[in-house]
Amino acid sequence: MNSGKIIAITNQKGGVGKTTTSINLAASVARLGKRVLVVDSDPQGNASSGLGITARKNNYHLYHCYVNKVEIFEAIRQVNGAEGLDILPTHIDLIGVEVELLNEKQRERFLRNMLAPLLSKYDYIFVDCPPSLGLLTVNALTASDSVIIPMQCEYFALEGLSQLVRTIRLVKNSYNHKLKIEGLLLTMYDKRNRLTFQVAKEIKKHFKDKVYTTVIPRNVRLSECPSHGKSVLDYDPRSTGAQAYLKLGKEFLKKQSNYSA
Repeated sequence: MNSGKIIAITNQKGGVGKTTTSINLAASVARLGKRVLVVDSDPQGNASSGLGITARKNNYHLYHCYVNKVEIFEAIRQVNGAEGLDILPTHIDLIGVEVELLNEKQRERFLRNMLAPLLSKYDYIFVDCPPSLGLLTVNALTASDSVIIPMQCEYFALEGLSQLVRTIRLVKNSYNHKLKIEGLLLTMYDKRNRLTFQVAKEIKKHFKDKVYTTVIPRNVRLSECPSHGKSVLDYDPRSTGAQAYLKLGKEFLKKQSNYSA
């Protein structure tokens, strides 16, 4: 039986399009015929609300799977109108996990153990990480096969990246030897801005073919769609944002088939 692949989408710098990418790349890959799960591992819950799911106290969500040992299948919800796309939602309570697992053995491996039964059910599981390098992110990196790093094309883009790469290396050496960087994604790309080209050039110089050819432009539809609880593909499929993420989905899947060839 084929085993699914887990991908963490992370950057400890906020506002770089991390959750936007989690939602819309997942929606694109599902639209291209794959079975996809989004795991909302950010206590802010933006991936959940952005896909039309609000986790309430009386619903099961990721926090219950960590702390109350609720079966993960009980917390998963189907995304309305998006065939092949499910979400494991979260709640602000998740912020307490860092403290509650403090004295637990194997605390870095909780998420990996939780997701293991889902690997035969989904082709791809995307984990939306919080904008920090705490225990929730370490759990996501320990559970994942690879990492996608969204990066905004602006002056401070490379600031903090070396710290993130160090954390990825640390997790790889300590908990997850198979972990690798899947790709870097340039977001909020403004082709009229010279700085955009300079930053993109700098990132490509350091990471070479790890940088996706597809770039995500600044697009008002991408900003609007979360408030409607829809991916941009469902909100405005003809927008430049939707077309960019669909193109990214195709590039992502092509890379996967090259790995297995």
